[in-house]
Amino acid sequence: MAITLRSRREIGLMRDAGVVVADVLSKLQEIARPGVSTAYLDEVAADMTAQAGAQPLFRGVRSPYAKMPFPGVICASINEQVVHGIPSKQVTLKQGDILSIDFGVRLRGYCGDAAVTVAIGEISEEHRRLMDITKGALDLAIKMAAPGIRWSRIAGEMQKMAELAGFSVVTEFVGHGIGTQMHEEPRVPNFVSKELLANDIILTEGMILAVEPMINSGTGNVRTLKDGWTVVTADGQFSAHYEHTIAITGRGCEVLTLKLK
Repeated sequence: MAITLRSRREIGLMRDAGVVVADVLSKLQEIARPGVSTAYLDEVAADMTAQAGAQPLFRGVRSPYAKMPFPGVICASINEQVVHGIPSKQVTLKQGDILSIDFGVRLRGYCGDAAVTVAIGEISEEHRRLMDITKGALDLAIKMAAPGIRWSRIAGEMQKMAELAGFSVVTEFVGHGIGTQMHEEPRVPNFVSKELLANDIILTEGMILAVEPMINSGTGNVRTLKDGWTVVTADGQFSAHYEHTIAITGRGCEVLTLKLK
């Protein structure tokens, strides 16, 4: 497993890409409301990406399970959809929905990737708690990440947070290294497995990771719809998804996908 360590210059370039991601996600959170189509959100993201001089990471990606390349700039996953939801003019947000938006760009050769889950109008207390726990798991990972820490220790705490709340961590999808490509080594799970313990990641200054917990209200099992892209919970219960791109620094970690103040 060859993990590329990035220089300060490269981390600066990835921070620039991350700011574009953060700006777009901030705008989409503002305009995601009942009556808005996910295709409209995709159009806004595409326009903002072009204005920033960046390229969308997701559009055109191919999968062995899908006949068509991914058509969207964003992944827009509603309620029981976990990841890879396809934006559509026919899909209109409704009161009580939760919408997970995953988005990434490449700018001047370097990538940024992040995700948020948005409440559409008033949502149930249970779904709000699901969102809070999922974001809390990401925040916990960011707080713990530092040179010399084994990833299994962080993943175990993320998993514990979800399960103590009565939720389940999705194990079929994990975070990843990121740099000049969207997906690089290492795989970054949000749970502990025999595979992780056998090939643990010792965090090192210069590592860049996309950390992205996906947590379900019910079972952690998932399935893929006939479109070959959209992943849904096996039991139809809701799912939440949060993600940041982080750089391991000498003192801990820096979140690269934050909006500039």
